[in-house]
Amino acid sequence: MEDTIEKLKGELIVSCQAYEDSPLYGADIMARMAKAAEIGGAAGIRACWPNDILAIKKVTNLPIVGINKVITAHTDPSSDVIITPDFDAAAAICDTGVEILGLDCTPRNRTYQDIAALISQIKETYPQTLIMADISTLEEGVQAARNGADIVSTTLAGYTPYSTQQEGPDLELVKQLAEAIDKPINAEGRYWTPEEVLAAFDRGAWCVTVGSAITRPELITGRFTKTIEQYWKNKQTLGK
Repeated sequence: MEDTIEKLKGELIVSCQAYEDSPLYGADIMARMAKAAEIGGAAGIRACWPNDILAIKKVTNLPIVGINKVITAHTDPSSDVIITPDFDAAAAICDTGVEILGLDCTPRNRTYQDIAALISQIKETYPQTLIMADISTLEEGVQAARNGADIVSTTLAGYTPYSTQQEGPDLELVKQLAEAIDKPINAEGRYWTPEEVLAAFDRGAWCVTVGSAITRPELITGRFTKTIEQYWKNKQTLGK
């Protein structure tokens, strides 16, 4: 277990996920994406759902952070826990043999005591699986560390209504967590450039996870086209 954490020190994790509305949706495609990330030098993969994880494990031996997003027609992303919300969702991921389980540890519609009980149940049942706590604030990170999480991740910073809302990554939260708790910090959430990744390491991150900037070409393309569109709008304005 400690060996897995050491392998990720100072390294990049690439998140390979695609929803049903994406042209890249499908376990076979995510496996290819993960392999491409490995070729590029990634030290770990973050993946969602058992089928995707099992497909990825066939093509790479990199450590995997596995999550289980549970989304229904009535899900409210601002208030509902989506990332591995309960023991059954966690068990489905742990049963794939992932090294690390990603777990939402925000107290939305539940208490910190509820989260502590869930972590305890998972650790008792799957003692070889590390737990990465996805949080959005300093308080949540401190509580997650106290409750037994092995790694604390800023995954949800800016994605809960009460956390700091900003366009880029929450580097200040990374710094605060690194100073406040004696657990590895995974910096994650809106990292779009290598410079932002290095800034996270400067603030004490143990590892950094990047997703959309690497594995979602529709969003990458959109950043280019929106910039071009704004460029021509500005040119037209100046020409008036």
